Amino acid sequence: MIPSSRLPLASLASAFVRVTAALTLAACGAEASRPAAPEVSGPTPGDASVVLAPGGGVTGGAPDAGRDAGKDAGTTADAGGVTTIRVHYPTGAHTLSLRGAAAPLSWTTNTPAARIADGWTWSSRNMTTAFDFKPLLDGTTWSLGPNYRVSPGETIDITPRFRSAQGSFSVRWQAFASPTLGRSRRVWVYLPPGYEENTEARYPVVYMHDGQNLFDRNASFGCWYADQALDDGAANGSIREAIIVGPEATAARMTDYTPSVDPGRGEGGGADAYLTSLATELRPLVDRELRTLTAREDTAIIGSSLGGLVSAWAGVRRPATFGLVGAMSPSTWWDSTMILGAVSGMSTQATKPLRVYVDSGNAGPSADDAVNTAELARRYRSVGYRDGVDLLYVLASGHQHNEAYWAQRLPRALAFLLGPRPHRGAMP
Repeated sequence: MIPSSRLPLASLASAFVRVTAALTLAACGAEASRPAAPEVSGPTPGDASVVLAPGGGVTGGAPDAGRDAGKDAGTTADAGGVTTIRVHYPTGAHTLSLRGAAAPLSWTTNTPAARIADGWTWSSRNMTTAFDFKPLLDGTTWSLGPNYRVSPGETIDITPRFRSAQGSFSVRWQAFASPTLGRSRRVWVYLPPGYEENTEARYPVVYMHDGQNLFDRNASFGCWYADQALDDGAANGSIREAIIVGPEATAARMTDYTPSVDPGRGEGGGADAYLTSLATELRPLVDRELRTLTAREDTAIIGSSLGGLVSAWAGVRRPATFGLVGAMSPSTWWDSTMILGAVSGMSTQATKPLRVYVDSGNAGPSADDAVNTAELARRYRSVGYRDGVDLLYVLASGHQHNEAYWAQRLPRALAFLLGPRPHRGAMP
């Protein structure tokens, strides 16, 4: 029998998540005061929304941490039947071996991998079934996170981490100056757990608005705990490790985040300039200084309230840049619900976002604009989006319009938009 302390299965990943959450609760008093996650509604009559599990993820959709949730790179098939595992990790003076669930690998014996330029490789012609595996550094240290899985004839590239359980965040740019907008702002950046350890890895990027509220536990409007969401997702395999870039809002927030002038307010309409600044000024800086994946399937934009509105607008105006869109409690009401017509107009666009997440609560003074947001989801369906495939709409019963509730829903949004790394072929 294999000792449980050595077996890299789901129970260990779950225990790690529970311990991490407990430590975070102890360190951040504000965390303990966050409202408990209420039930999330299923479909309403005539509405094909995805059914969600109470307080959790999509029913039946949570990755099995003991199976393919840990697959963080692409695979390619080999008609010749050679199964190849390529482990990208700084070699240094290290050695690397594999253990797995099918011969010639086993969970009890190290099988050495051969050194290559940026890591190690192992191949076999004897595999007849898909199997779980994990790499070990220097023969003793398991990779963190869930098991990996490979099928016969596949070549799989992975970028594991062995020592880093948590990411880090900071204000990376104290005064990012935008010539387009004519003003500066601070920009927060979260780097995932493996970023500093595994310099062979590159990561998707999530651009999030209102950066001052994403990580700072003392933020005046509340904290999203975005770092905790991604740390936990990396531990249980539900979310790819990713970089978050969070430019702070300025006094011109209402202008920056709105696509048009709202006659009732007499202001707004600067969203195109704001998105131009993100896409052509901030993003090149991020890609130059950080190890990013730059394809649109690796680039998300997420926000709430007016930030949700501008994220939906980004999907209309810049889908070739931001392929993944998260509109949380969007201000769909803005300018007589102009965003509804804009989304309907995407039916004529050759390029649309690859995935869209939309949500709202239904409580509080505004009922979180639930009726208009449900209509927004229907407009996405009308231009071809399919529930649970490339659209996830969530109505969170009892949730109000504030950061505490957005923090609860963020892991589900990230899991849908990013999820485990897709099978896309060899490493970039």
